[in-house]
Parts: sequence; C-alpha cells; structure tokens
Amino acid sequence: MRAMTVPLSGSAQAFTLSEFPDPVPGPGEVLIEVAAAGVNRADVAQRQGTYASAPGWPEWPGLEVSGTIAAVAGQVGDWRVGDRVCALLGGGGYADLVVVPTTHLLRVPESVDLVDAAGLPETVCTVWSNVFMTAGLKAGETLLVHGGGSGIGTTAIQLARALGSLVAVTAGSQRKLDVCRELGAEILINYPEQDYVTELLRATDGRGADVILDHIGGDYLDRDLQALAPHGRIIMIGNQSGQQATISIGRLMRKWATIHGSTLRARSDEEKSEIVASVAANVWPLVENGQVTPVIDERIPLTEVARAHEKLEASEHVGKILLVP
Repeated sequence: MRAMTVPLSGSAQAFTLSEFPDPVPGPGEVLIEVAAAGVNRADVAQRQGTYASAPGWPEWPGLEVSGTIAAVAGQVGDWRVGDRVCALLGGGGYADLVVVPTTHLLRVPESVDLVDAAGLPETVCTVWSNVFMTAGLKAGETLLVHGGGSGIGTTAIQLARALGSLVAVTAGSQRKLDVCRELGAEILINYPEQDYVTELLRATDGRGADVILDHIGGDYLDRDLQALAPHGRIIMIGNQSGQQATISIGRLMRKWATIHGSTLRARSDEEKSEIVASVAANVWPLVENGQVTPVIDERIPLTEVARAHEKLEASEHVGKILLVP
C-alpha cells in the first residue's frame, strides 16, 4: 500500500510517498480501504515533529478516514466486509489502507457520501466529548465557538442548534460568517473588525456564553472569561496562538467558572471507544436524519498533501479538507 510519510519533520513539502506491505487486522480489528482522510491541525503538528502518533498506530499522520471494510479478523461483532464506515484513528490515515479497532468505527448512513464522511469522526467526537460530555451544554444555553468556519466550528454549530442551544461564532471573513449563518449560528462576529467580548455581551443582554469552545489560547483565555456567563465553562482544545495565558483569578472566582483543557488524539483507546459509543448513540441519529452533515471545502488527491496542509495553515478553508487516495 501507499502512505504519505514524513521522514524528516518540516514544511508541507516534507511529505514523501512511501510503499509498505498491506496491514493485516488482528482480533477485534478491521482493515479499511480508505476512500478519504480528513486533514487536521494535529496532522500539521505531527508533520512539524511536535505531536507523534498514538502508541501502536502508524507513524504517519491521519486521524480520521472513511471507506469500506476490506477484511476482518475475529471478534468483530456484526461488522462485515463491504460495510461503509468512518473511523477515529490514532494516526495512519494518510494511506490506502488502515487497520482500526471495531470500537472506533461508525457506520456511514446511505444518505451521506462515503468520501465526505471522512470529515465527520474527528470533529463530531471532539465536539460531542467536549461541549456536551464535559461541559454539559444544555438546550437554551449559549455556545460561543471560535473559528466557526473550521471543521470543528461547522460541526459544533449544527450539533448545538440541533439540540436546542443558541450559537455565537467568531470568524475571520464574511464568507465564513455567511456559512455559519446558513448552518444556524445566530450571533456572528467578524473578529478582525469587532471585539468579540463586546459583541457577545451586547447580543446576550450582558449575560455572555455558557460554554466557550476555544482553540486559540493565549490572551483569548482571559477575554473568554470576560465573555463568560455565571457558572460558565471554557473548553480549551488547542493553542494556535502558541502563547502563554494570564487570567484574572478574581474574575474566574466571581463567575464560578470552569476551565477545562482537552486533547482527543492523546486519549487512550478505551476513552476513545467510550466517546465513539456515545457519539453513535446520541449524535449519529442526527447525522442519519440530516441535521448534522459534513461541510467539505475541497477534496485533494493524497499525493498533493502539501497543498492541503498549506491551505489549512493559511486558514483559507471553510469546513474540512479531505485527502482522496
């Protein structure tokens, strides 16, 4: 099989097309013939040498794929060769084939394009585990999503709206805000031109957001506290700013606030299996009925992975970028 590897960490040009023997599934695993792989910020960090694959997974990037089951081993339940699936991985998705535990699989509904389904596992599992399982967003509460036009953002908007929450977003262009509006976001903040704290408080009559999903970090954290409602929860899922944060402890205490840090890739296989099971029970019905859909910016050939990474790093996309073998 082919895989896009990174022999030496570096720029987007560091990828090399490599050949490997076809992997063989073990007990409780299936072999997926990859239809597409999602491109994520964690893949960029891995390419740069700062975020390795989870133990036991291939050394090259790729945290989510869609495709068909090409082979099965024992103890796979009702999974069969030919099933349309998407999967959460610890690495290795940038390839023709990948072996996955059955507990990381989700069945792709007939209503969802098999290639587009590659844009679902990482975003849906991230949003569900953080915004709902950890932060406990409820119907009637307000969610603020930074980067509303991202893969995470477009998923969070749809899921929160489907479950009855008000959604506010920040985004860097009118094009991205227009997509957020179409998906159901009601408070739209163009962060290069508007102060998101001021705009959010104005739109919520001074109350603020009950849950904030933040991947920027740095000085955003203290501003998040300013924008937070009493008893609010901030979920940090990234630090794209690369900066340290200083916050007002007094404000944190006066708002009875919670700040929770989280990554998905570094979780154990057991934790990921629990998240996937919860997604299957609570989110997948919304995917099946069309309330939550993958938002795809572009399908790019696997061998043009450098262009995909450059586009992601430039934040020129809306939704997900997919690599197609």
